Amino acid sequence: MSFGDPNPNPNNPYGQQPGQPPQGQPGYGYPQQPGQAPQGQPGYGYPQQAPGTLQANNGYINVPVLGTVQVASMGRRLGARCIDAAIIGVLYTILSAIGLAGAMGIAKSADDCGSSLDPGYQSCVNDASAGILATMLGAIAIFGLITLLYEWLMISLLGATLGKMALGLKVVKENTGLNPGLGGGFIRWIIPIVGVFLCYIGAILVYLSPFFDNSGKLQGWHDRAAGTLVIKK
Repeated sequence: MSFGDPNPNPNNPYGQQPGQPPQGQPGYGYPQQPGQAPQGQPGYGYPQQAPGTLQANNGYINVPVLGTVQVASMGRRLGARCIDAAIIGVLYTILSAIGLAGAMGIAKSADDCGSSLDPGYQSCVNDASAGILATMLGAIAIFGLITLLYEWLMISLLGATLGKMALGLKVVKENTGLNPGLGGGFIRWIIPIVGVFLCYIGAILVYLSPFFDNSGKLQGWHDRAAGTLVIKK
């Protein structure tokens, strides 16, 4: 062995000090941390799922920002929808009672129109009828507005209605993991509403459409149109 020989040990073909990893093979001989890929070999033995990829069709999916989350089951979604329907039903009952009370008050005031022989009788009755109709239509309009704001704004800005909050569900954009936003929330709301005008059959089909999704993500037609996904928080 000559002086300054870089490989003092002829049995060490790599010319390294004992206990050091061979050159070009980082981490050789040193155990990795659990769940960590070997150095220099990203993802080795741990395949990474791309965002939006369903994991082995087991109900879990990778969503940007959120990571791996569980797709909401149809049972929970139905339960959340029932809670929301009950809340809307209470609001409808209150508004209907207010509208009916107002209409009855106007109808009672029609008794003051006098006799049918009076010159202004018919005009008075017509005004009362118009008032009753306006009151009922106003109550319906207010109910529709409240329904719109309840479903649309809560899903858009919070990602969940009260029913979904109660059952731990959230609606997110599939490609960002964020709340749907006003545009996505409106698209998701308007599609079932359009189905209502088809004798409710269209709306029922929209809400049942997640059963027809063979991707395993349980996305309804309204979810696909809005690019949203219902997950369990």
